[in-house]
Amino acid sequence: MNLPAPHPLLRVRTGEEARVSFAELFFDLVYVFAVTQLSHLLLAHLAPLGAAQTLLLWFAVWLGWQYTCWVSNWFDPEKLPIRLLLFGVMLLALPMAAAIPQAFGARGLLFALCYAGIQFGRSLVVVLLLGRHHPLSPNFRRILGWTAISAVFWVAGGLVDGTARLALWAVAVLCEYVSPMFGFRLPGLGRSRTSDWTIEGGHLAERCQLFVIVALGECLLITGATLAQAGHWEGLQVLAFLLAFLSSLALWWIYFDTSSKDASHTIAHAADPGRMGAYFHYLHVLIVAGLIVVAVASELVIAHPHGEASVITLAVLLGGPALYLFGNGLFRRVVYGGFPRSHVAGLLVLALLVLAAHCELLVLASLVLGVLIAVAVWDGCSQRRTPTAHAPGH
Repeated sequence: MNLPAPHPLLRVRTGEEARVSFAELFFDLVYVFAVTQLSHLLLAHLAPLGAAQTLLLWFAVWLGWQYTCWVSNWFDPEKLPIRLLLFGVMLLALPMAAAIPQAFGARGLLFALCYAGIQFGRSLVVVLLLGRHHPLSPNFRRILGWTAISAVFWVAGGLVDGTARLALWAVAVLCEYVSPMFGFRLPGLGRSRTSDWTIEGGHLAERCQLFVIVALGECLLITGATLAQAGHWEGLQVLAFLLAFLSSLALWWIYFDTSSKDASHTIAHAADPGRMGAYFHYLHVLIVAGLIVVAVASELVIAHPHGEASVITLAVLLGGPALYLFGNGLFRRVVYGGFPRSHVAGLLVLALLVLAAHCELLVLASLVLGVLIAVAVWDGCSQRRTPTAHAPGH
């Protein structure tokens, strides 16, 4: 892998896996709050429009974290200017997250200004720190250009209401999510190539894994908080709590017991580490989104174990695990070269559970847990039968 040109603020690449710094872990705490806000927003607006709004805001939260993650992969967060940059992003990310419940209401402009400030401001600082002649400078100038374009749509969306805001913000998200796919191409600035994105694979994989932990933590937090708020702990509520906990455990097992261990090796030894790292970020947005929906499902089941599934609650109870399995299956495909049969089977069974719509939420949650446990056991047995990570049957 080609190493970046020397610069006093860049990470020193010694060939050993870079570790996540305490400054980065501190930075992630803001996003713990953001994930909690998103799950509460979805729970309060369980309808197609509410789901679309939550999804769009989740993409914004993820992109803000993702772009910062790439900066801290290139630059050393132990150096004072980079540490201050991270803290500056935190300062804007906290009110942005606080504005999420009213992002499509009275605090839309506040959300837009904070988010645009994060994306454009971080890119501008990096361009200034690198100077004009560093090999990484053209790449960050292109990123700066795209964040400026998206900022126009973010601010314009904050100034209007309703469907217009949703449409303008959707364009803004597409600007930042799709532009890396064609190298941030801009007239007069050319395009970047993923082969020039000299990333450290182990660090990038660990950052993604830590965000999955953040989302799983939200599942546990909402599970415990819902039980705590129950005035009287009935037997079925305690059982629902147990099912929610076991579901979180199964989801952890599916991700961390196998593929996460091989992720950093896959990026580091890829012919094009930059492209592989981009795939990781594109796919983890699905994995974490699934966990946010699972957290909402846990609260619904614990609060109303006797409730009968409506169309929207059925979509939440089945959609969260399905989105998680689909994203994780694609992630496995990147790591191992094939979509696991266990995930295909799990997705098919979840689709069949639509036929159980007449069941109580507790019964439906039990069936979903059975699917997740089956997938986790299947994966674990396959991995232990085949020591090599790239077994075709996996």
